[in-house]
Amino acid sequence: LSRMPPKLDPDAIAVIYVRCTGGEAPGGAVLAPKCGPLGIAPKKVGDDIAKATGEWKGLKITCKLVIQNRQAKVEVVPTASALIIRALKEPPRDRKKVKNIK
Repeated sequence: LSRMPPKLDPDAIAVIYVRCTGGEAPGGAVLAPKCGPLGIAPKKVGDDIAKATGEWKGLKITCKLVIQNRQAKVEVVPTASALIIRALKEPPRDRKKVKNIK
């Protein structure tokens, strides 16, 4: 006899960390297994992440998603390397074009 798992408490706060490129929405395949059980659409969360990480364009950063009653709040948790690159005012690189960096 298989039973469904218990319903999630809507007031409970869930925290998810996602590593993604700034200014871009991570793929649905990355977000779906993390967001699906909490009942929020991965596409909507991806758009929120893309909006929140606009000023970190082209840099790999970690995003902290705080989810409470099916609303995701995005906080950017910059890594040390991202802060260094930003402090040196490096030009944003297009990951799809620029390869071997020296």
